[in-house]
Amino acid sequence: MPDSDRVALGLDLLASLEDDELSVADALDRIETVTTDPNVQREILDTAVVRGVIDREDGVVRPTSHDYVSFESDVVSKEGEFTCKRCGAGITTGYFIDFDAGEHGPFGSSCIRKVTGRE
Repeated sequence: MPDSDRVALGLDLLASLEDDELSVADALDRIETVTTDPNVQREILDTAVVRGVIDREDGVVRPTSHDYVSFESDVVSKEGEFTCKRCGAGITTGYFIDFDAGEHGPFGSSCIRKVTGRE
C-alpha cells in the first residue's frame, strides 16, 4: 500500500476515534494498525493536526470529529484465517472497518473496540 494511502487511512482512523482525548502513545498504538513506519506515523499525526482532524498539545491528542464508526454499517465481518492487525492473534472471524480511504483490518472482536476507542 502506498504511503499516501496509509496516511489517508490513518486520518480516517483518527477522525473516527470515540475517545475524548488520549495520549500520543495511545494514538500511535492505533496508528500502528495502519503502519509501523515511524515516518508515515509522524506524517499521519502532522497531517491530522494541519487538517483539523485532531488537536495535539502537551502529549495529548483530542479528536475534533465525532464521526464514529457504526458497528452496524461500517464494520464487516469475514470468516477465514486472519491475523489481528492490533495484537497479532490468529482469528477465524475478522472484523474490517470500511473507511472512505479503504478497508482497515482484520481485527478480533475485542481489538476492533480498542482501536475505535469503544474500550
